Amino acid sequence: MKTEVTRLLGIEYPIIQGGMAWVAEYHLAAGVSEAGGLGLIGAASAPADWVRDQVREAKKLTDKPFGVNIMLMSPYADEVAKVIVEEGVKVVTTGAGNPEKYMKMWKEVGVKVIPVVASVALAKRMERCGADAVVAEGCEAGGHIGENTTMVLVPQIVDAVHIPVIAAGGIADGRGAAAAFMLGAQGIQMGTHFVVTDESIVHDNYKERIIKAKDIDSRVTGRTTGHPVRALRNEMTKKYMELENNGASFEELEYLTLGGLRKAVVDGDVKNGSVMAGQIAGMVKERMSCKELIQKLVSETDALVKGAKVYE
Repeated sequence: MKTEVTRLLGIEYPIIQGGMAWVAEYHLAAGVSEAGGLGLIGAASAPADWVRDQVREAKKLTDKPFGVNIMLMSPYADEVAKVIVEEGVKVVTTGAGNPEKYMKMWKEVGVKVIPVVASVALAKRMERCGADAVVAEGCEAGGHIGENTTMVLVPQIVDAVHIPVIAAGGIADGRGAAAAFMLGAQGIQMGTHFVVTDESIVHDNYKERIIKAKDIDSRVTGRTTGHPVRALRNEMTKKYMELENNGASFEELEYLTLGGLRKAVVDGDVKNGSVMAGQIAGMVKERMSCKELIQKLVSETDALVKGAKVYE
């Protein structure tokens, strides 16, 4: 399990936890990093002071590398970018924008920059502007998604860039991890499975909804708006898709989902909130600690890569 990604980031295993808004806070990030992976704090649209506090709290729980995921369309992106430098964060992953204007500032202090991309063109652009690696995220992932599947996206990006590629979307166990490595990835990023770990602070209702999910429970809303989002089906997704099919305005659709993720993660309203999860939710059947999950992934992947039979 030693790859270009473990060497680049100074971690034991090439396993990264997704920077999920409202979910990826310091308890989870520190838990993943302590277990040998790379934990991420999801800055989302939070103010810089919140991110600073999260980074400091994570440092109390682990002395191992962890990172921050910045949503570049956040109104606080400029301030958060500075917090990364001021607090000595080792790794930044980015989404929803181009991190180029922060690259010089980050590079001067040795921050590793890993944009999340959903196309070959964006991966090449990120390499040109100085990215250390990219996360190639397929549409199987939860939350905001692109169009290509992980199976077709990863090898095309691997062929197009010279920096390490990390595969994301649709990975739940050693089979998915081994497949990602066979496609040319140097690491994997997982989100949904980490949501149900012991260190995750999300509401129990959210965790149970993922554990009870079936293979057909995933829905994508917002395709007509150009901002597709994957979540588990509930009253909210049903109403959204009805409105969408009837030609509702962007404003009307946005109002329906306003605060939806917080509603699900914090309040536990899994009927009317946005229960963002990947298509692999149907494969998540039990709760465990970050360490147990990572050790399970590592042992399964190692055995599969060596040709052993792991699954009956």
